[in-house]
Amino acid sequence: MATSAIGPGFLTQTTVFTQQLLSSFGFVIFITILLDIGAQMNIWRILVVSEKRAQDLSNQLVPGLGYFLAILIVLGGLAFNIGNIGGAGLGLNVVSGMDVTSGAILSCVFSLLVFWLKDAGKAIDTISKLLGGLMILLTLYVAFSSHPPIRDAVQHTLLPATISTNAIITIVGGTVGGYISFAGAHRLLDAGVTGPQNIEAVTRSSVTGIIITAFMRVALFIAALGVITGGAIIDPANPPASVFSAAAGQLGYRFFGVVMWCASITSVIGSAYTSVSFLRSFHPWIEKNYRLLISIFIVFSTLVFISIGKPVKVLVTVGALNGLILPIALSVILIAVTKKRLVHNYKHPLWMSIAGWLVVIIMAWLGFKTIVEMFG
Repeated sequence: MATSAIGPGFLTQTTVFTQQLLSSFGFVIFITILLDIGAQMNIWRILVVSEKRAQDLSNQLVPGLGYFLAILIVLGGLAFNIGNIGGAGLGLNVVSGMDVTSGAILSCVFSLLVFWLKDAGKAIDTISKLLGGLMILLTLYVAFSSHPPIRDAVQHTLLPATISTNAIITIVGGTVGGYISFAGAHRLLDAGVTGPQNIEAVTRSSVTGIIITAFMRVALFIAALGVITGGAIIDPANPPASVFSAAAGQLGYRFFGVVMWCASITSVIGSAYTSVSFLRSFHPWIEKNYRLLISIFIVFSTLVFISIGKPVKVLVTVGALNGLILPIALSVILIAVTKKRLVHNYKHPLWMSIAGWLVVIIMAWLGFKTIVEMFG
């Protein structure tokens, strides 16, 4: 889940909003961490207790609702994956100098090889952990190299000079929006980690995933803030690359290429796996041929990216799109947990339900405001 969330959109959105809000972006990060935990803790816990994937639980709540939810998630995941493939192309472009399109195609082939390995589940978990760890270490190095104004960041995290609703919904959408909030839960279900006996471990894992993501977000925010307040010029065609380059020179620029590729490829894997998991229970043929569908999903994402280009714009837009999906998906799960026929004798904690419904209300309100700002 954490490596699915820390994708090229994550890197680009964090840099773009730091440039816009400066140290006040710390407040956005703080608020989004609370919203992320409230959403993900509920979703993981309820799905694992019910022992059902989200679409199956939804269909049993209201016939046909699972299909509607699956369509939303798959479309959001596809939008994300187009950006992920573009980010992978950008990463290889920085590391090797090859053009972005060739880098995207090569990354597509690598992702397909991962899914067609004999033991794909273990491979996905291992590769995600290794690349995610490398990504965090490289970003920490750049954060320390940029000499950031820590005092300003702490002050404006608590008392922001500017608040952006668009930034909040985009960052939440990029962290637990759309398919991402289900990535870990569906992976746990497939691994057989189900039932009330696993509640504590699952709850702990859901929060840990958010904390890992937040740690990476803060590191990148601090790095970008140091570079921007130091007077560096941010390239709009590749904002996060400018941060790494300004903080650590040519070596930093190459580091960024590795970070961007790691972030992108783990997100391609997570997005494709989770999006297709929303279709697997609808028909025996889909369950039997899910690897083929994952491959089609990845190849189609690559072809769309090659045809439209403009990865930076896509990466920021899809975060907001997935932020709009979250209140719908979360409200369905919260209603389902109140039905004993769906969750057996499990009683969901009241404080957790309240936290979940607060996330639904806040994200729906922020989503409405964002749409009015965009089209008003």
